[in-house]
Amino acid sequence: MDELKGLILSGGRGTRLRPITFTSAKQLVPVANKPVLFYGIEAMAAAGIREVGIIIAPETGDEIRAAAGDGSQFGVRIEYIVQDEPAGLAHAVLTAEPFLSESPFVMYLGDNLLQGGMEELVSDFRAEAPEALILLTPVPDPQNYGVAELGGDGSVVRLVEKPPEPATDLALVGVYMFTPQIHDAARAIEPSARGELEITDAIQWLVDNGKRVEPHVVRGWWKDTGRLEDMLEANRLILDTVVRQIDGVLDEAQVDGRVVVEAGALLERATVRGPAIIGAGAVVRDAYVGPYTAIGRNCVVEHSEVEHSILLEGSSVRNLDGRMESSLLGRDVAIARGARQPRAYRFMVGDKSEIGIL
Repeated sequence: MDELKGLILSGGRGTRLRPITFTSAKQLVPVANKPVLFYGIEAMAAAGIREVGIIIAPETGDEIRAAAGDGSQFGVRIEYIVQDEPAGLAHAVLTAEPFLSESPFVMYLGDNLLQGGMEELVSDFRAEAPEALILLTPVPDPQNYGVAELGGDGSVVRLVEKPPEPATDLALVGVYMFTPQIHDAARAIEPSARGELEITDAIQWLVDNGKRVEPHVVRGWWKDTGRLEDMLEANRLILDTVVRQIDGVLDEAQVDGRVVVEAGALLERATVRGPAIIGAGAVVRDAYVGPYTAIGRNCVVEHSEVEHSILLEGSSVRNLDGRMESSLLGRDVAIARGARQPRAYRFMVGDKSEIGIL
């Protein structure tokens, strides 16, 4: 098999993560203080892929270019491909055809996280050489995904995009592997009822034309980080893998368990219970940071309690005298309370916002 290329789709508008995504690409929202997109690029690099194309939208493309650069920080070469409109995953494949040329490739949705990377999958694809290899996982709500039906021999028989009455609970995970035959399939299909060229229809075309499509059921976790709940759960899953490392300054502070305190961070009369990460330049003073919390660079948490939350760069939480939990704060958000009445708070706040609580 020829050298594999990588294709990462990062053109979506992220409507389910608004207001955060009004001012930032959803693929750049951090999980455990690292943009979601970077996990996909790193997984491709670890699998030996050296040429990666990233599909971007005109609205958010410049931000993604600035963050990921030319790929050298990941050990790959990145080429950016503009998709003028979100017309479906198969349309994205056709848009990327000049980059992909005759190479087989891995396609990865840029807002997805997959436990364990893709080395094993790439190895299987190389060894078995099917026309397509698709990843599947059981989900409780298959009507929200592309769903696969398998035959008695385990082969893929039918794929349906977001069926109202799913025949199985096996959803398509956002990772696919294709030979160049997928370009012919994408050209052969018609737009769906929602006006998009669906990748499920293109894969179904391969099946209907006698091409071999192999399923691979994911044994570990997989997360589509398109919603607040999914972002927080992905943050929890990634933080569960961190190794304790204290590079910042502790001043009368207590740090319990698997906590990363980056260089330049200050913990003063504070308690942090892991797993958690405190970014460079952050200040946690007279405060409590509980498990599954990611505090971004240059954030401030004072006289407050924060748990199971994500704070993006430059945010501050002061004087809450209650616990903020299950929250996602955008960049440069300021939350403060005046009068002191203990309460529990839950926020999802876009960039550069200010909330004063009386």
